[in-house]
Amino acid sequence: MIARIYQPARSAMQAGEAKDSWLLEYEPEKPREIEPLMGWTSSSDMRSQVKLKFDDKETAIAYAERNGIAYRVEEPKEKTAKRMSYSDNFKYNRPETWTH
Repeated sequence: MIARIYQPARSAMQAGEAKDSWLLEYEPEKPREIEPLMGWTSSSDMRSQVKLKFDDKETAIAYAERNGIAYRVEEPKEKTAKRMSYSDNFKYNRPETWTH
């Protein structure tokens, strides 16, 4: 079973840019099943419930290697959005044309 080491994306309720933790999470061995009576989604894979939190990537990798866990590291994506202030919408020398 392969584990995934990644830095989770911040939620929409977080305003800061700090990403302070890395997660080690196991990938599912088999897909989830729909229980026929109630229609609930279930799984018999207990490792899918395990999420380990680490302070940095190196600690997570060291833990996986020490315990013989196959892993793959997913690097966080770079931020592409440019910050603007509200007053930049009304600049005279604006790069985009005004669309009203």
